[in-house]
Amino acid sequence: MQRDIFDAEHDAFRDLVRTFLTKEVVPFHEQWENDGQVDRAIWKAAGAAGLLGTDVPEEFGGGGVDDFRYNAIVTEEISAAGTSGLGFPLQNDVIAPYLLRLANDEQKQRWLPGFCSGEIITAIAMTEPGTGSDLQGITTNAHQDGNGDWILNGSKTFITNGILADLVIVVAKTDPEAGSRGFSLLVVERGMEGFERGRRLKKVGMKAQDTAELSFTDVRVPAANVLGELGQGFVYLMQNLAQERLSIAVGSIAGAAQALKWTLDYTKDRKAFGKPVATFQNTRFELAEMDTEITVTQVFVDKCISEHVAGRLSIADAAKAKWWASDVLKRVVDRCVQLHGGYGYMMEYPIAKAFVDSRVQSIYGGTNEIMKEIIGRSLVG
Repeated sequence: MQRDIFDAEHDAFRDLVRTFLTKEVVPFHEQWENDGQVDRAIWKAAGAAGLLGTDVPEEFGGGGVDDFRYNAIVTEEISAAGTSGLGFPLQNDVIAPYLLRLANDEQKQRWLPGFCSGEIITAIAMTEPGTGSDLQGITTNAHQDGNGDWILNGSKTFITNGILADLVIVVAKTDPEAGSRGFSLLVVERGMEGFERGRRLKKVGMKAQDTAELSFTDVRVPAANVLGELGQGFVYLMQNLAQERLSIAVGSIAGAAQALKWTLDYTKDRKAFGKPVATFQNTRFELAEMDTEITVTQVFVDKCISEHVAGRLSIADAAKAKWWASDVLKRVVDRCVQLHGGYGYMMEYPIAKAFVDSRVQSIYGGTNEIMKEIIGRSLVG
């Protein structure tokens, strides 16, 4: 089915992204997986190519186009290429809205140019060892000293870009008596005393995307590094999570489509009992079911992209897109592995890598169980 949400400029940008990944990323990604993180230089290369901060004003070195479809293209092409180590979607889709909407003029001047050039790699630290998707259970805390600075203590885990990050938005409790109004966003920068990176976590998949534990021990965060208003951190999280969840949906359905493509090619070439595997009725039915499910899901995700560009995407619809698309990805990849037979379990085949990379999509960004709770509450109040 023809997608109709992109125009000629988007198509040209997609060609740029695809060429960049083919030349600058794909040849090196396997080594980065062995290393546990990408080469920092790829971030600067992406910045120079215009892949970072497409919606950041030109005065700060960005693309100057407030259009999430460009973000979606980057995410789709990363998924299609199987280059799961790149944390660009986190930078573009998750961090950018915080800096663009909440940073004051001085902060924008300080952070956005490096953000767009790839010299500043970012992360957001929400999840803690004991909280998971329960953000209101966050215990990392900060209190103000006599000079107006904030003294930050606590630990975070599962932090994407955690090892490479130069700037980390930390969700901390700044008023223990204020409930959900007691959380604020503090920006911790590389080199601040007491800010330490723990172990690089060994994950089932996405091995080139560095994921780390972070700890904060009496970290002095200047008052100038408070992002937005004090006490509004939880509100800001809720406002920005919809785009993060849509981004996961975009990457998930793109990954499912690519997995089907690999499998279609494989089953046409692979022979069993003297016939291509694709000619067997069971194989055709499996391919037909997956293609239908992907097509229907893509239509909904595209509608969500259009709604988001128009400023109308609801939190519930973003949750629907995230949980459904990520579940489709899991089902499709699992069935594709089966159709590959024994070779589907060999890491030299891209479907095997997709199998281990895809599993986390239904977990991060809020588990799919949390997504269903959000949708359910929107229905019954």
